[in-house]
Amino acid sequence: MACCGSCLCCCCTEGETRTPEELTILGETREDEDEILPRKDYESLDYDRCINEPYVEVLEGLDSKKTKKYEAVKWMLVFAIGVSTGLIGVFVDFFVRLFTQLKFRLVGKSVEECSENGCLALSLLELLSFNMAFVFIASVLVLIEPVAAGSGIPEIKSYLNGVKIPGIVRLRTFICKAIGVLFAVAGGLFVGKEGPMIHSGAIVGAGLPQFQSITFKKIRFQFPYFRSDRDKRDFVSAGAAAGVAAAFGAPIGGTLFSLEEGSSFWNQALTWKVLFCSMSATFTLNFFRSGINYNKWGSFQLPGLLNFGEFKCPDGDKNCHLWTAVDLAFFVMMGVVGGLLGAMFNCINKRLAKYRMRNVHPKAKFIRVLESLLVCMVTTVVVFMASMTLGECRDLAPPTANNTTAIVSANEDVNSTIRQFFCSNKTYNDMATLFFNPQETAIHQLFHQDATFSPVTLLLFFVLYFLLSCWTYGVSVPSGLFVPSLLCGASLGRLVANVLKMNLGMHIYSGTFALIGAAAFLGGVVRMTISLTVILIESTNEITYGLPIMITLMVAKWTGDFFNEGIYDIHIHLKGVPLLEWETEVEMDKLTASDIMEPNLTYVYPHTRIQSLVSILRTTVYHAFPVVTENREYEKEFMKGNILVSNNIRFKKTSVLTRAGEQRRRCQSMKSYPSSELRNVCDEQVGVEPAEEGQDILQQMLERRHMPYPNLYPDQSPSEEWSMEERFRPLTFHGLILRSQLVNLLIRGVCYAENQSSASQPRLSYAEMTEDYPRFPDIHDLDLALLNPRMIVDVTAYMNPSPYTVSPNTHVSQVFNLFRTMGLRHLPVVNAVGEIVGIITRHNLTHEFLMAKLRQHYITI
Repeated sequence: MACCGSCLCCCCTEGETRTPEELTILGETREDEDEILPRKDYESLDYDRCINEPYVEVLEGLDSKKTKKYEAVKWMLVFAIGVSTGLIGVFVDFFVRLFTQLKFRLVGKSVEECSENGCLALSLLELLSFNMAFVFIASVLVLIEPVAAGSGIPEIKSYLNGVKIPGIVRLRTFICKAIGVLFAVAGGLFVGKEGPMIHSGAIVGAGLPQFQSITFKKIRFQFPYFRSDRDKRDFVSAGAAAGVAAAFGAPIGGTLFSLEEGSSFWNQALTWKVLFCSMSATFTLNFFRSGINYNKWGSFQLPGLLNFGEFKCPDGDKNCHLWTAVDLAFFVMMGVVGGLLGAMFNCINKRLAKYRMRNVHPKAKFIRVLESLLVCMVTTVVVFMASMTLGECRDLAPPTANNTTAIVSANEDVNSTIRQFFCSNKTYNDMATLFFNPQETAIHQLFHQDATFSPVTLLLFFVLYFLLSCWTYGVSVPSGLFVPSLLCGASLGRLVANVLKMNLGMHIYSGTFALIGAAAFLGGVVRMTISLTVILIESTNEITYGLPIMITLMVAKWTGDFFNEGIYDIHIHLKGVPLLEWETEVEMDKLTASDIMEPNLTYVYPHTRIQSLVSILRTTVYHAFPVVTENREYEKEFMKGNILVSNNIRFKKTSVLTRAGEQRRRCQSMKSYPSSELRNVCDEQVGVEPAEEGQDILQQMLERRHMPYPNLYPDQSPSEEWSMEERFRPLTFHGLILRSQLVNLLIRGVCYAENQSSASQPRLSYAEMTEDYPRFPDIHDLDLALLNPRMIVDVTAYMNPSPYTVSPNTHVSQVFNLFRTMGLRHLPVVNAVGEIVGIITRHNLTHEFLMAKLRQHYITI
């Protein structure tokens, strides 16, 4: 039972109020706080192994040779994922450089000519035509696959957290993402290609080991390995880490990113594989970029798509230090400022995202393309006008051999990236140098350019870049946020360095302050700590920056957390994804499993008729069903006064929670809850009538929740006069079976006749059970004419007989830790005598649901 209710949404009429309980049931928006509650149609991944008889047969057939072969295949696939991710980075970087150089060369030449002839409007039109054409292509690709929009990091973080998001790791998404991001970056939008690289790597990790494609159905090979969510999620972790490693040249940072940003189940073997995959991606990208850009194959000079270069003081300058203990005080203050600015950025972007959700996304799809083109046009005009009118002519500093980077010499670096628009020889336009270059080059200028930038220019550049990048993130194009945030922060850090140098006369290294400013702003926006620290250290190749970067990121995170969440968490909540945090709050231990579980169960018997299975599968949306037997007739045999005897263990009858007792307790609780609708449905004397058209959808849902479920025996039928004990009869729990398994059994005709033994039922192997992964057939694909409804299906061989279970009295923190750590999808609640009394899914453990239950707990005590 993976979902506590069907996927429904409704809109409240004006003046109508909903209680927290009602809103949690519906997954609506709380209008007064403008809060979006988790949606009910997201499902969890099946990370827990289903150890049924077909799987046990596979285990029994394993020997040391097959185990080693299986492990060797996994290592080879991890290596292939790393190499493929590195090659994707090479592809994206090559075409971004090609298109960007072509655009800037033609437009720069036009500006130089038109500055003398007075035709700058023509240069602006040329730049607009380039940018809008590129952005139009990127936006159209997102229309083909909407999941390809944005950076993809919120979706991959959710996937690693155990949430199955439709289409997030499909081949079509990958094609639209990889091609779209290169056109979006080349189109002059303030976006980066590093975030989409993480998403692309995750898609490679998910798809490559499957050797098949849903988009291109002809791509299908007979590969019997890794046909489960558990294996797929491990490969997605490796692919996401490889994407980080390729983007920043940071294999260790990539490994920590996968660990920090969501993967709940982790072990040493997986750590080694993820690190190996990251290393493979880094060195593949390094090898090909060094060869393509500098014709030095095998020199490994370019470790990532974004490289900060070498931070080094000039030789002979004994007063120069990269940083000192005195600078730490300024770094802490910059961390505070970065956290405040990051919180402001997130707040503005959240409001823009909500506006888009209400006013752009519901309209025709071409409106999204028009919005992308509008953002592109405004960005292009602002960049062009600011470069032409707001820049100052600054003197070139004589290049020295000591301010070189690890990529090119200082002389080549200065001469190839400066822009002299409207400036005489030996001077350059500082604003145009920042705007009329690729973002990575502008970051290099701020980190390593000895020539000064005007404080006014840096301030204007920061304000413009801040506002435009905030507006851009969320439009319908593939877009990353790392590079724009780094560039914003670097300009702010360089501004601080200029002020300290000029006004206070301090002898400081400007590049360090630019780096710390970049870290502060990026940390204030994304709120990552461990992985981001290591990524920045690996990108600078300077271990001495470890302490200031870590302190700055921690201060920025703490400051920003006072106001709101990180940008990725905000977008996760806006999508209504039921993300589980690392742990629950302490006060949640006032609740137990019986308080949060779903007591209304749809169940199957070990031997069930086909007509009953088809009815259940067609009338419910649940993804797992408890396999039970009724023990009502035998309950008296175990009764001795007020004592229940089961398995030679004695219990007081009043201390054993039953389904009927729990439902009676909930009804009494709801009668005291301030909602007339919730009180009415608990009145046992009121019969359940068919819902009238136009009736309140919440009332319909609640009536269905308390309606007696149809009995599976054909000679019995539900009665409205059933007592609470009849409706919620005691059920002995035997195991769980998934919807996909039941449909598979029906499609393959696994059943037996009434006059036969269950031993005559056909047996399916593990390979046959997992053949259709990950797109299992649907019950509506079943041809009922081929089935005899009186035939019986024995599900005992295919159910999971030993899933994780908890007691009704288990505290929420223990339930939460078990569910999240083991990556569960369903957690049955079983009482002391082996009866199932409820079931817990991801939706029962979300923060919003727990808070609603806690408020209800306070009201009822």
